[in-house]
Amino acid sequence: MHIGILTGGGDCPGLNAVIRAVTLALVHQCGARVTGIRRGFLGLLTNEVLPLDAAAVAGILAQGGTILGTHNRCDPFHYFGAGGADVSDQALANAKVLGLDGLVVIGGDGTMAIAHQLHQKGLPVVGVPKTIDNDLCHTDRSFGFDSAVAVVAEALDRLETTARSHGRVMIAETMGRYAGWIALEGGMAGAADVILLPEVPWSLDAVVARCRTREAREGYSLICIAEGAHAAGAGLSVAQTIADSPDPLRLGGVGALLAHQLQPLLHSEVRATLLGHVQRGGSPTPFDRVLATRFGWHAAEQVRQGCWGGMVVLQGDRLGLVPLADVAGRNRPVPSDSPTLAAARALGVCLGD
Repeated sequence: MHIGILTGGGDCPGLNAVIRAVTLALVHQCGARVTGIRRGFLGLLTNEVLPLDAAAVAGILAQGGTILGTHNRCDPFHYFGAGGADVSDQALANAKVLGLDGLVVIGGDGTMAIAHQLHQKGLPVVGVPKTIDNDLCHTDRSFGFDSAVAVVAEALDRLETTARSHGRVMIAETMGRYAGWIALEGGMAGAADVILLPEVPWSLDAVVARCRTREAREGYSLICIAEGAHAAGAGLSVAQTIADSPDPLRLGGVGALLAHQLQPLLHSEVRATLLGHVQRGGSPTPFDRVLATRFGWHAAEQVRQGCWGGMVVLQGDRLGLVPLADVAGRNRPVPSDSPTLAAARALGVCLGD
């Protein structure tokens, strides 16, 4: 058996843990040959590969990023290097030349959409959910999310000391695209006074009222805002548009926008911090190391059993498999009945509504 592994989309803490687990499980349990595909689906088009065995994955469990590299713009069905042409047949032909019996694809919703299309064209695929945004359907957790939340919580801890010392309103803007999971859990972990999410459009009056109350009582406020959050009736804050990208909108800057709107209405100085890619980098938390290892092992089990066309999921504490078609190109926002959302409200956190 010869199995390929690739990592698509953005980088994420825990990718190397999955690569390690898939490789070791396939080598030890079925004596498989494992090949890493470099730079995501781009490597499948350019035949950039890396042989993987126990020695190749030694010492990578705690490393951030991915030893295979990744690419967040290469879609073989709409190839950026050929004016948007469909070059998927070339990818399939290269997989055949490599002698691959199947492919383990690690990525988010866009990556799973491509994996599903390749599977439909005859390449056996198993998916592993990866995104710090935690917005993939049918899985309670994706690895990388816990690590991102830890970064946000530490940042809020540090911003709180400055806010308290200077009597300021400090705003931390998180990643998350169109879902507010990072801001919600990071904000809760960092004791934010205001948490603003894409799922709950905010009223500037509500945010101002909370900050004024805290000005009079505590003297400072801490705000955690998701990059996809927006005021009621307003659009998203788009930092950049990349026309030939599978996800052309680059969100960002809503924290600075909110600071600009708040400053004339408050006595306190208002400062915004864009956390950006520090949420993606660095070593995965122990939780993510274990989750990524479990995902990798379970993906290898599906390969061993010949169960193709699905993505590994975590539901409760149990691992399962759902069809790629059910997760491809879809995302999972924070639901209105989220227990964490309810807890935030009960504790008096302002959600802007």
